[in-house]
Amino acid sequence: MNDHTRERIAYHEVGHAVVGELLPNANPVHKVSILPRGRALGYTMQYPTEDKYLTTRQEFLDDISALLAGRVAEEMVYQEGTTGASNDFERATAIARAMVCEYGMSERLGPVVLGHRHGNPFLGRDWNEERNYSETIAVEIDKEVRAIIDGCFERSRQILTENREKVDEIVRVLLERESIEREEFLALMQGAIAPESALPPAAPLTPPTTGETSPAPATEKRRTLPNLRPEPA
Repeated sequence: MNDHTRERIAYHEVGHAVVGELLPNANPVHKVSILPRGRALGYTMQYPTEDKYLTTRQEFLDDISALLAGRVAEEMVYQEGTTGASNDFERATAIARAMVCEYGMSERLGPVVLGHRHGNPFLGRDWNEERNYSETIAVEIDKEVRAIIDGCFERSRQILTENREKVDEIVRVLLERESIEREEFLALMQGAIAPESALPPAAPLTPPTTGETSPAPATEKRRTLPNLRPEPA
């Protein structure tokens, strides 16, 4: 990859990481990397520190905001996005639609289940969906999903705009080191160098010329540095 592509990927992944870390209900960030992994050109590892059996509406919204933050960061720096966010959009839309149709988390449509899914047990995937609602309700579902996505997108934009200097600095370090672990990431979020880490100075980022998160088992200790995530209201 050329330098400009690496820089775009770095901004995309740091967007995920910064928004995911600052939102109170998103899973904490444990690693950010621009080293290709499978089909992904870069990745941000976020995973919980304990088993979760229930998910709240606000947790879903924070997850969607973190997923959309990669595209937000690209647009913030380059004034346009790339195809790298396609999987993020797919996952975010699936969560939003499940909130509306399966979990009764839409204020407009209320606590109802809309549609019945029929799965194929041999393929282990959804085969089709039986609609038990009218075209009018289908329009309302689309509006609700769109409202959730748009609201989370703007929320991510506000967070990244307010933390633009931190984003630029973390990108600078990520381009040098290619991977950042949690301790270093938290130190950079505080504007300091991580303990026992020697982060070498770097040349300024190349000025712009034109406008996925993999789970892993938790093994390291949690938060040896002060928690930057705000407490929920």
